[in-house]
Amino acid sequence: MKFRRTLLGLAAAATALGMFSTGAMAQAAYKPEYKMSLVLGPPTPWGQAGKIWADLVKERTQGRINIKLYPGVSLIQGDQTREFSALRQGVIDMAVGSTINWSPQVKQLNLFSMPFLMPDYAAIDALTQGEVGKDMFKTLDKAGVVPLAWGENGYREITNSKKPIKSPADLKGMKIRVVGSPIYSDMFTALGANPTQMSWADAQPALASGAVDGQENPLFLFTVLKMQNVGQKFVTTWGYVADPLVFVVNKEIWASWTPADQAIVRQAAADAGKQEIALARKGLVEADKPVLKDIAAMGVTVTQLTPAEREAFVKATRPVYDKWKPTVGADLVAKAEKAIAARQK
Repeated sequence: MKFRRTLLGLAAAATALGMFSTGAMAQAAYKPEYKMSLVLGPPTPWGQAGKIWADLVKERTQGRINIKLYPGVSLIQGDQTREFSALRQGVIDMAVGSTINWSPQVKQLNLFSMPFLMPDYAAIDALTQGEVGKDMFKTLDKAGVVPLAWGENGYREITNSKKPIKSPADLKGMKIRVVGSPIYSDMFTALGANPTQMSWADAQPALASGAVDGQENPLFLFTVLKMQNVGQKFVTTWGYVADPLVFVVNKEIWASWTPADQAIVRQAAADAGKQEIALARKGLVEADKPVLKDIAAMGVTVTQLTPAEREAFVKATRPVYDKWKPTVGADLVAKAEKAIAARQK
């Protein structure tokens, strides 16, 4: 009996030692620093998303997980269209990424770039916070990353150096810088413009020299970068697409963390996402839209389309919508349309 108790004691000790070793190995496997990729840095809402997330994770893990921000997609030489592949391959540990930039690798993400699908912020929320958002996260997980939360880059409005844009005819022949996603080239071609794909780093000197007439981006970027100084004297708010952001982690990195730390990182992403969405919408959801007033005060002509004027753009881009529906997935588009129709405004 005594011998058996001794054996049981030894077994318990071995188990405890094994558990300690496993825990120690897991802890030892943590990297001293994790690399987070961002296209934009602070003071933009996008950059703030990364900073808030990193700060919350460091605080809540008592420094076990330290994250360094790499804005300007500097980990991949500034090529934002390569970010998702680099994340999946482990070149990047984690990211707050754009659905537009990742859509060449994950075709379903083109949903958010379907022209004039989302008429208001309630429509965006109906998608990201509902069943469509859950479907997107399953798709991203299958594509090789761990998605945790949604953020927002905002509605993309059009600016130019030539004249107010009130109708598709006003865009005819204009050279417009677009992101490197084919649906954007299709949309601006349908509107009679001459779309030119280039990185944002290349776009700024092209706008300043007049080689490119205009561009489309969220309005916070206009104020942060003072785009009136690169010839952008006209702004039209048309809300043709919005760009949700996604907080993700590389799968191997995720698996290296304890379940407790995974839960902390997930909750921190959700908390950061909520804060960042509020930052991205600030000045645009209020009745007097102070951001538009700030832009007008810079000597810029701000045009807000009437419903009838906007409808002309919707009609002109409808063939692009229909063309891309099979690529995105007809069932997914139908589910999105249904969710938006049922939204609470």
